[in-house]
Amino acid sequence: MRRKLIAILVLAATFLTAQAQEMTTEQQKVIANFISNVKQQNKEALAASVKFPLKRDAPIPPVNNKEEFLARYNEIFDESLTKMIVSSRPEKDWTAMGWRGIMLEQGKVWLDDDGVLIAVNYQSTIEKRKQKALVKDDKKQLYNTVKKYDRPTYLLETKTHRIRIDDLGHNNYRYSSWRLQSKMSEKPDLVIEDGEVFYEGTGGNHHYEFRNDGYLYSCVFTLLGADDRSPAVLTISKDGKVLSTQPLTVIR
Repeated sequence: MRRKLIAILVLAATFLTAQAQEMTTEQQKVIANFISNVKQQNKEALAASVKFPLKRDAPIPPVNNKEEFLARYNEIFDESLTKMIVSSRPEKDWTAMGWRGIMLEQGKVWLDDDGVLIAVNYQSTIEKRKQKALVKDDKKQLYNTVKKYDRPTYLLETKTHRIRIDDLGHNNYRYSSWRLQSKMSEKPDLVIEDGEVFYEGTGGNHHYEFRNDGYLYSCVFTLLGADDRSPAVLTISKDGKVLSTQPLTVIR
C-alpha cells in the first residue's frame, strides 16, 4: 500500500468504478449543498457535517473535531481542491458507490448519502510541506538502522511493546518493535523487512504479514464489521499454529 488509511477509499474506487450506481435526486441535492458551502466558504456548515476523525496522510495527525477542522480548513481545502469541488457537477463528476458513499474525481473527496464528509484523499502543498517536516523530525527520534523509509504507516502498541510499520517503497514494509519502556532511539528488539499488505474486500479491512525464522507476525486492521472485536490485532503464529493474539492500540 503506497498510501495510508486515508487513501483506502481511493484504492476501492479504482477497482469498483464499474460498480457505480445511478445517482439519485437526493444524492445530487446533498452534493449540490456541499458544493455551495465550499463555494461560499461556509466553514461552520461544513464543520457540522464531518465524520471525525478525518484522516490525513501520516504522520500528519487526523482532524479530530470541529475546532480542529476550522483551524486546519485552509491547509486541506486549498485553492486547487476548492476549484475542483466548486467547478464539479453532481450528475457528471460525482459517482455513487453504494454503501461506500459518493466520490468526486476517483475518490479525491467522499460524502455519505446524507452529505457528511467522510474522506478527503487530496494533499495540499501546505500538507506536503508539513508531512516532510514531520517525517524529518520522526527520523531524528529513531535508531540509525530504522531511519530509512518512504512513509511511516503505523505506530502501534500492545500491553508490552511499541510497534512501527514503515513503507520502504516498492511494496516492501518493515516491522520494528521495542519494549514499551524503551525509546525508539534505542536498538529495536526485532526488525523484519519484506513485509506485505493484503486487502479483504472493499471496505478497507487489511492486514500486514511479516515472516521471520519460521514465525509469522500478522497485523490485522478491521475497519468494517469489527463488532466487539478489536479493530487492530497482532497475531503471532508458527507452522500454521497461532501462538498469541494481542489487541493493538493505534497511536498513529
